[in-house]
Amino acid sequence: MAGSKRVAFIGLGVMGFPMARHLSAAGHDVIVYNRTTAKARTWVKENAGSSALTPAKAAKHADVVFVCVGNDDDVRSVVLGDEGALGAMASGSLIVDHTTASATLAIELNRLCAQREVGFIDAPISGGQAGAENGTLTVMCGGEEKWFELAKPVIAAYSQACNLIGSSGAGQLTKMVNQICIAGLLQGLSEALEFGRRSGLNLDLVLDTIGKGAAGSWQMENRGSTMIRDEFDFGFAVDWMRKDLGIVIDEAGRLGASVQVTELVDSFYEEVQAAGGGRWDTSSLITRLR
Repeated sequence: MAGSKRVAFIGLGVMGFPMARHLSAAGHDVIVYNRTTAKARTWVKENAGSSALTPAKAAKHADVVFVCVGNDDDVRSVVLGDEGALGAMASGSLIVDHTTASATLAIELNRLCAQREVGFIDAPISGGQAGAENGTLTVMCGGEEKWFELAKPVIAAYSQACNLIGSSGAGQLTKMVNQICIAGLLQGLSEALEFGRRSGLNLDLVLDTIGKGAAGSWQMENRGSTMIRDEFDFGFAVDWMRKDLGIVIDEAGRLGASVQVTELVDSFYEEVQAAGGGRWDTSSLITRLR
């Protein structure tokens, strides 16, 4: 296939598994690595591609190495560890990190990659599990334009929007902006729906009406009806949202930025976790108001 690349994908979680599938379906030569090898074997059975036992072996001959793991420490392990990807990569190849991590880590990895003439793009994603499954993710990138131009046509396999925001770290900072917005929106939506419930309103009709006006949002359209039915077994988990908000709060401290609402909503998510909702979707914020 014209334009096909040799691609490594490291991290086959609820996002990475379908993202790697889209790369394979687009005609790229995909090799996967996952810490739990059974997950990698399952992926290979279901898709055209192969698996490797270490990040280094996955990355050795790759043009582009995608990383989609849990946090800063996980990224360091698979990129910089004893069997990490970077040490095996050739000059001119590229790492695209889809993990939601700190901007500080992105800047550090960009510097270390540059020393080996390897490109680096921090490229956190938004759109949730459904976006990954449907290939409609939004990707916010930081790094040099020449590396972004190499990455963008490959990322197109699973994205509906992919923009270079600025230099290294800008992608992660943009994801922080995204999570600040979502936290505030979900708290407002939770309070509104509980207010409506206590008022005795037909909430389905309320959502259908106000969703077409200024109050409408992606969260209202996609989560409003499930929130009023106490359905929280899909989407982005509370545990991961708290990880992301922790990154936001730390960065805000460094910037001297006020994120009082975000800090408050983070404490509300802590209550949801304490009630056993760590794996519930983030829209479960409404449960603490019942």
